Amino acid sequence: MIIDGRFRGPDGSGNGGYVAGCLAGRVPVDTVTVTLRRPPPLNTELTVTAEDERGRSARLWDGEVLIAEALAGAIVVPPIVPVPFALALEAAEKYRAAESHPFPGCFVCGPDREPGDGLRLEPGPVADDIVAAPWVPERVPERELVWAALDCPGGWSFGVAERPAVLGTMTGQVMDVPEAGEECVVLGFARSREGRKMHAATALYGADGRLLGRAEQIWIEIDPERFGR
Repeated sequence: MIIDGRFRGPDGSGNGGYVAGCLAGRVPVDTVTVTLRRPPPLNTELTVTAEDERGRSARLWDGEVLIAEALAGAIVVPPIVPVPFALALEAAEKYRAAESHPFPGCFVCGPDREPGDGLRLEPGPVADDIVAAPWVPERVPERELVWAALDCPGGWSFGVAERPAVLGTMTGQVMDVPEAGEECVVLGFARSREGRKMHAATALYGADGRLLGRAEQIWIEIDPERFGR
């Protein structure tokens, strides 16, 4: 597996949701838990190993360094209630990343990305603990791009502009992918905080209100200097 430099999150490393989706695709179950152990390197030949005879778990390696682990998982939190696309558009107007973004080149939510080069999601508040972002994919996305879209809104539900954090664990389930040009809404919900750990949930809905994917996450607050902020 090679994580192309286009799919970066923090400078020099892969976007957590995208990498998780790529590794989850190697585990033949509908719900997968991926734990990121190290920042995933970009443009580097990585090794994927199956960890049981049925292939229900996998690991991602950079040489002898463990980057991530994936195994069959389960989601216990009910999906976030959807909001209208028009409300998500209004929420995007309140996205604060243009003022302060810990990783402005992020493939999913970075304001420095050119249109068409990144997802350019702008999760803004629709309630005290919920953010929403509109997403209209130009083409039918790969399933790992749905994982990517389900990533960053979870962090923004906690206001990561003020307290930078990175994805630690993501349990994802993708039921379907959007159509090209479909008006979708991605939501993030701040569930709870335990010290540096933040527990979030995300969901992606299609234009007809169908649930396309959902996730539970653990985010970890980090030292901004470590990631070159």
